[in-house]
Formats: sequence, structure tokens, C-alpha cells
Amino acid sequence: MKKIKENIISFMREEAYKPMTEEELAIIFDVPRKDIGHFYSLLDEMENEGLIVKTRKNRYGVPERMNLVVGKLQGHSKGYGFIIPDNQNAPDVYISAENINGAMNNDRVVARITKQSVNGKKIEGEVIRILERANKKIVGTFEKSDYFGFVVPDDKRIYQDIFIPKAKINGARTGDKVVVEVTKWPEKRRNPEGEIVEVLGDSKSPGVDILSIIKKYNLPEEFPEEVEKFVEEIPDEIPAEEYKRRRDLRNMRIVTIDGEDAKDLDDAVSIEKLSDGKYKLGVHIADVTYYVREKTPLDKEAFKRATSVYLVDRVIPMLPKKLSNGLCSLNPKVDRLTLSCFMTIDQNGKVIEHEIFESIIKTSERMTYTDVTKILKDKDSETIERYDYLVEDFKLMEELCLILNKRRMQRGALDFEFEESKIKLDENGKPIDIRPYEREIANRIIEEFMLVCNETVAEHMFWVGMPFVYRIHENPDEEKLAEFSEFVYNLGYILRTTGEVHPKALQELLEQVKGKKEETVVSTLLLRSLKQARYSPDCTGHYGLAAKYYCHFTSPIRRYPDLAIHRIIKEFIHNGIDDKREKKLKKFVIDASKQSSDMERVAQEAERETDDLKKVEYMADKIGNIYPGIISSVTSFGMFVELENTVEGLVHISNMVDDYYIYDQKHHSLIGERMRKVYRLGDTVMIKVVKADIETRTIDFAIAEEYNDDLSIIE
Repeated sequence: MKKIKENIISFMREEAYKPMTEEELAIIFDVPRKDIGHFYSLLDEMENEGLIVKTRKNRYGVPERMNLVVGKLQGHSKGYGFIIPDNQNAPDVYISAENINGAMNNDRVVARITKQSVNGKKIEGEVIRILERANKKIVGTFEKSDYFGFVVPDDKRIYQDIFIPKAKINGARTGDKVVVEVTKWPEKRRNPEGEIVEVLGDSKSPGVDILSIIKKYNLPEEFPEEVEKFVEEIPDEIPAEEYKRRRDLRNMRIVTIDGEDAKDLDDAVSIEKLSDGKYKLGVHIADVTYYVREKTPLDKEAFKRATSVYLVDRVIPMLPKKLSNGLCSLNPKVDRLTLSCFMTIDQNGKVIEHEIFESIIKTSERMTYTDVTKILKDKDSETIERYDYLVEDFKLMEELCLILNKRRMQRGALDFEFEESKIKLDENGKPIDIRPYEREIANRIIEEFMLVCNETVAEHMFWVGMPFVYRIHENPDEEKLAEFSEFVYNLGYILRTTGEVHPKALQELLEQVKGKKEETVVSTLLLRSLKQARYSPDCTGHYGLAAKYYCHFTSPIRRYPDLAIHRIIKEFIHNGIDDKREKKLKKFVIDASKQSSDMERVAQEAERETDDLKKVEYMADKIGNIYPGIISSVTSFGMFVELENTVEGLVHISNMVDDYYIYDQKHHSLIGERMRKVYRLGDTVMIKVVKADIETRTIDFAIAEEYNDDLSIIE
């Protein structure tokens, strides 16, 4: 079927092709009379997928040859939007509010190009068809009047309120957070209509805020009954035959190193130094596939979820707790089933030998990043004494970590020094502290060990030629990189962008700005210039890591792609994979790659939104306070400033009353027309908190003029 679709598309892309009717296409492709119905159905299917388009005269062609574009609509709170094309190499298309024609945020649409790009302006278009609706259910705040109600969506990219007829209010009261099911889609001058299907509670009640985000992203709150039942029947004991057939590593010193609050411990490590000075690194990963067997209800649910979601106050796991925190988690001093990768690594950090096999381990200790850092960095005598039999191992780990990191940096891997935030909540879910989360030596040890293991496994499976799920990061867009190059040139740095830019050139630039006031802004802009990493059945390399081969092997409790490749590796190790099975796996890795990439994006958005929500809540009682910050983004409507605790707020241009400011897009700056005062990306400024709106999840700052005359107090 896929091959036939590809043949049809290739034919329609030929220069000589003129749009044809379905009858003409059937003749061209010599379709037997008995298969005509199937062929026409296939054309309908391809049209519904947006692969081909049918004109008003019932003729078919590919969108790009008919002045059309197919993609997802990214809405804006003011009613306009942009189409992000399916074709990743095609530019975004601007859709005005007048031309959006009932489409909503994230809908998959077909648009006609109405205006081509001139003088750097966006291509413009008009939505002519909606292929797939994305917002069947919407979360928002309910408002009631005498004869009807309406719901204001939480997602501001859905700019229209949803009309609710009186008969479909279903007990909701003004101020409630609700879930509304859309019953009539919007039209040119008509709002969408819906029915309230769930009342989450008063929007100001504790916990309702996070619950509304869970509902908004359609995250599962519980496991289906059949999955829970299936898991209950999994025995707690490891069968005797597993001890016989696996390599027994229970006498080795093996430890997990994680954050204090981690409960799903997928990875453990061991190390020794060989007599010739080389290192033998063992990475032992929970054998989740032993419990999550293919095609079981548990596997189907894990595939659907594809990832665990780590919200600010809870975890929505990919697997039920009996597995994620219990049988699969490499808890201390208990027997656990694992897939081990041993690597012999020379003094330059090169893996010269490796072995992957099924094993059984018993971890010696459940170490935390804090304790390992206390041993290696703080030389804390009490912690050293407590773990005295492991101290030499940790020293070896640090030694090898630095060697591996040096090798990675030399080949040009990008290492961004962004500070993540740690949000601390009280028992009612109220944020009481926000601070940057520091990456200490213990974190770096685990990072480097997992990276080298992921590369080793990916290269191994690439050369055996099996279907696989790789983690890829494509080369950056040339246009975006050219803009970035121009920006850093104005800061006094030179980045040569002729031809293909190797990540090493970018890493050298990051080294040059390290410790300088422009470090954050250069890192931020560079990150925005790069594409997002994703999963793929094709091994095309990882640009950011400067790695030819890369995969995710080390977290199968919380990521489905890791689980998927464990299954393939084990099958290959034991029986090999015949042609019939290989054919099935080829389809499976395509599906797993897409589902995992899609759900990773959903998880990232939900996690970011819960963090942003708690940051706004944290700042709500800090109105009037003065803080130093760095300008993290400059736009035509103002500038975003990031504080030391990672909270970001907007200084709206209407609050900059000392002058009339003009936006200089090229130099990422706002320039005062009269006084010529300049606010640039990366500048340090003092701000005053003026508003923290929990409903819109926005924070407003104003420039604290009286403090900005003498910035030496914060520089």
C-alpha cells in the first residue's frame, strides 16, 4: 500500500504531469477492473491525509504543484496563525484572521498560497480545507449568563470563546474549570459551540490548576482496568530459569546514581581500571521488556503513552507503579533483570571493545547526586566514611567522565550551560521556592556514561543492519544559522557559515562567550536556530552531539523508544531476525518513532506549562519587588527578562514610558527614538514586578529606572 502511494506521488510530481481524474489515473496505473474500487478508496485516503489534493473539477495533484501547502496550523491569541508545513524544508505560511476560515490551533489543514515572500516578508495563505480537527475537547473557564454560557479556553492559541447552549451547561457554575466537547466547529463569523462533559472544580481550588493542564493535553490519569489486571498477575519473584540463562553480575559493585526524589531507577553503573590502564565501564539498564511483552495490553498502553510525564507536583508514568517503582526499578540490594553493555575505553575516551547481553544484578547502593558530589567535590568525611568501599570507584568514574567529556568536546559536541529550575511546593501545591538546578560532577558522570553507551549501542545495531529506532538531530536550517551568524558578528564574534557548519564551530563560539554577559543570549539564540531532536528509523546522525550514531537505550521505564530497541536487541542476540520478522519490525520502528516523537512534544509542553504556572503563582505575592535580570528575548511589543531564579516576565513596550522605542529586528534590540537608549538581547537590567496573572500565566515587569543608572551593583 505504501509503495503504491509513493508511486502515485512520484508520478504526480513529474514536470509533465497535469492534474487527472481518478478514471484517467486508473488507466495510467493499469488497475484491473476488480481493483478499481480499492484504487479509488486509496485516492480518497491519500486526499484525507493531505498527500494529494482533488480540485473542483475532480482532478488530482500534489499540493506543492498546485500552489497549496499542507500542514498544522499554529494559532495566535489575536486570531491569526501560521501553517507549519508537513514538508520540513518548506517555509511557514502566515494566515490572517480573515483567511483562517474556521480552522483552530493544531488543526491539520490545506491552504492556498495567496502572496509569495517579498523583501523577507512571510508567505501568506488562506485555509481552504481542514483535514483533521485537533481540539475535540477543550479545557477552559466557564462563564454563565441567563440564557446560555461560554467557555474561555485555557489555551490562548484558541482565540474564540466556546458558546454553550443552556441545555448543555450540565451543572457548571461561573468560575469553574471545565472540559467542553465541541459539537459545532467555528465558521467565518460564528464561534464554536459545545457541551460541558466534565466539571473539574472551582478554578481557585488547590490542584485544579494542574488537573486542567492534564486534561488540556489529554494526559491519562489512570491505567485502564485491563492493564491494571494484567500487571497484578505478574509474579514478584524472578523465575529460576532466568538465573540460569542470564549472566550473573550480583557480586559486582554496581550502583545507581539519581536525584533524591527519583523512584524509577532505570540505569546502574560499574567501573574498573584494567592492568593496561584502560577502563571497563558497565552500564546496566532495567530489562523492562521481560515484563512488557509485545502486543499485551500493557505494551499497547505503553506505546500509546510513549513517555512518562514529569509535572511539577506529580509523575504520570508510562508504566504502572508496580513496574516503574518496583519490579523494573533497580532498587538497592535486590535482584533485578537487566540488559548490560560493557565497554572497554582507552585513555583517550575511545570505545575499543564492547559487549551487550542479558544479565541479573543486585545494586550495592542507591546513591544520590548530592552524596556523590559530597564525596568527590566537597570531600565530606562523613559521607566518605559511609560509602568507603565505593569511594575509589567514584574517583575512577570522575576520571573517565572527564576523559569522555574532553573527547566529545574535541569532536565538536554542543554543551549548553542552561540552568534548569527546581520548583519546591508546599503540601497544598503552592510554590515556596524556585532556584536554578545545578549540574554537579555526579550529574555529569551519569550524563557522559549514558551518552557513550547510547552511541555504542546505536553503532552496534547500525552495522548489523536491523530495523531500529534512532535518536536523530538534523543539521540546522541555513537561513536561521545565517541570521544567528549576523547577530553574533554584531557582538564581535565571527562564525563562518559558508557551506555546512560543523557543530565544532558552534561549540568554539560557546567557549568564547563562556562567563561573559552575552553567554546566555548567545546560547539561547543558538538553541533557537537548531532543529528539535526526534526519533527516526533512519540513522542520519545527531548534529548537537556531533555523533554519527545515536539512540535512546538507557531509560526503558520512562521512554517507549528505549523499550522498543531493547526488544529488538534481545531478539537479535538470541535468535537472529528472519526476513518475515524484519519486515514487521520495519513498520513497527516507523510507527514507534512517530508516536514517541509526538508524545515527547506533548510531554514537554505540559511540563513547561505546569512550571510556568507555578512560576506565575510564586511571583504573585512579589508585586513591587526589584530584581536584576537578563534580557532574554526582544520583540516588537517589548522585551522578556529572565531573573536569576529562571522566572521570565515581559516588559511591555507600553510600560517603557521614558521614550518612544523602535524595534530593531536585525540587532535584537529596542532603541529610544529621542534619547537613543538601547536595550539589547543579553543586557543586564533591573526590573520591578508589576503583575502576575495566574489566569493568563503571564508575568509583567517594568524597568526600575532608579536602579538602572548604576548597574555596577549587580554586575
